[in-house]
Amino acid sequence: MAKAKLYAASGEFKNEIDLPAVFDTEVNKVCIYLHIKAILNNRRQGTAQTKTRSQVSGGTTKPWKQKGTGRARAGQNTSAIWVRGNKAHGPKSHDYFEKVNKKVKRLAFHSALSDKAQEGKILVFESLSFETPKTKDFLSVVKKAGLEQRNALFLVGSNDKNLRLSSANVPWVRTARVQDVNTYDLVRANNIAISQEALGELTGGSR
Repeated sequence: MAKAKLYAASGEFKNEIDLPAVFDTEVNKVCIYLHIKAILNNRRQGTAQTKTRSQVSGGTTKPWKQKGTGRARAGQNTSAIWVRGNKAHGPKSHDYFEKVNKKVKRLAFHSALSDKAQEGKILVFESLSFETPKTKDFLSVVKKAGLEQRNALFLVGSNDKNLRLSSANVPWVRTARVQDVNTYDLVRANNIAISQEALGELTGGSR
């Protein structure tokens, strides 16, 4: 069974706890790859487009006669080899949308959690909330817990305004609810700090 260190709300270490069954999923890297690829593709706008020969400014009249001038044969000045001509084989706008089945998404999400647990990158806090929004207090908790200050993800059960404001000025921290994160967020995070409330949501099968 996967284990993680449990910290008090102040950041002090308490003991080790057993993580829920979702952290013991067999890591399926294929599902992780498929889901992340779909997430990144679905973020693409797909609006890149160049003008065709019929869209650029110019005429369809033959610039000069076919023979006798000593110059290359030319049919119109909208050709791609001409200055201000069209772009040959340029990109066309299209939709990059990819559909991923729910079972694949769920397996990818649980695989990412399990992978982080195996690496010892999961930290559980009894509570992740502050009475007042204060970056100094937030950094004090992080320092006490010994959390590496690089690309950390804080998962909470509810959208705590004070926690969000306390961590807003910390560039290497992202705070989010369990239902607002995906496989890509988990994989790119160096460490994942989870409140016990959020841990309960994961156990309850909300994802």
